[in-house]
Amino acid sequence: MSGLTELYKEIAACRQCEIAKLRTKVVPGEGTENAEILFIGEAPGFHEDQQGRPFVGPAGQFLDKLLASIGLKRQQVYIANVIKCRPPNNREPSSVEIENCRNFLDRQIEQIHPKIIVTLGRYSMARFFPGKSISKIHGTAQRQNGVVYFAMYHPAAALHQQNLRETIEADMLKIPQYLAEIKEIPEEKIEPPQSEQLKMF
Repeated sequence: MSGLTELYKEIAACRQCEIAKLRTKVVPGEGTENAEILFIGEAPGFHEDQQGRPFVGPAGQFLDKLLASIGLKRQQVYIANVIKCRPPNNREPSSVEIENCRNFLDRQIEQIHPKIIVTLGRYSMARFFPGKSISKIHGTAQRQNGVVYFAMYHPAAALHQQNLRETIEADMLKIPQYLAEIKEIPEEKIEPPQSEQLKMF
């Protein structure tokens, strides 16, 4: 049994948050365990809660198209969320809920060991780009400890603001280049990002 399978059992048994009592299904994440690219969204929505799978609603359909634009299928990447249960009425996740799920996300990252972590939306961005504004740093990356962190708008943003669709599509097209570049750089030569500004490629 894989480490991720064991972790899924722990997530399914978790009752730390009140929202655990309200969920239909827990949504731990899915994809290949040795994925080079890990996408991290915000929280499950209605469709995800029903199916127990991340990004299966309208935003997920757009994400599938984005993946196809760079020659990938979701089975080739890993997709997760900052929290694993749906907040009531699709409200934003609370700081307590994010903190309660932090260990689960940390362990997913540790076990998958991706080359690129793509943050989708404000909440996953805040985890890796603290204090930054998504409108200013989307489409940019930083390198730290051998991992590229790449910030994007959440796919759902394009459903609410059509003018963001082209921006999101353009940002996605940058990912293959980042992946190619990090494979060429010896890990010991990768320095952590500067504290004052993002270390760009």
